[in-house]
Amino acid sequence: MTELNLPIRTGRLVLRRFEAGDLDAFHAYHSLPATARFLPGEAKSYTKSMESVGKYANFVFEKEGDWICLAIEAADSPGLLGEVVLKWLPGRGQAEIGWSLAPGARGRGIATEAAAALLDLGFGELGFHRIDAKLDALNTDSAALCERLGMRLESTQVDKWHYKGKWATEVVYAILEHEWKARR
Repeated sequence: MTELNLPIRTGRLVLRRFEAGDLDAFHAYHSLPATARFLPGEAKSYTKSMESVGKYANFVFEKEGDWICLAIEAADSPGLLGEVVLKWLPGRGQAEIGWSLAPGARGRGIATEAAAALLDLGFGELGFHRIDAKLDALNTDSAALCERLGMRLESTQVDKWHYKGKWATEVVYAILEHEWKARR
């Protein structure tokens, strides 16, 4: 892959690499059990937040298994609102998208706008053929976001993972490059 053209600007947002100054805001929402509810692992300690922000600030996107993780901020008001991620999956032209927002940023279309920009990047500049999102079936807000993006529900896998002390059903949403381009 080539060097990414960052930051990405949308109508309301700037998607950029993480910076050291994002740590406190990142920790503020990633330390909340409500944020961790649908993410792997528990709510983050300050040390784990430091590790994550450092990793996200220095990501490399060159091969299968690599991640793009971009900080989301408002174009007119700098400050971390959340993040959007794209993981290069094994197999030709496959990727997975995800997002997480601070509580004050939720319900305002920010994740939808950021995810759409990352789908544009994935299908345009990066040339992926298929991008999916894997969700806990109880995460109805993210499922609705997938549907707003035009992603289709492809599978429901009952009791797919055991995490946080219980079984979780996974739903997979996906969209193909030509479907995304037809929507744009």
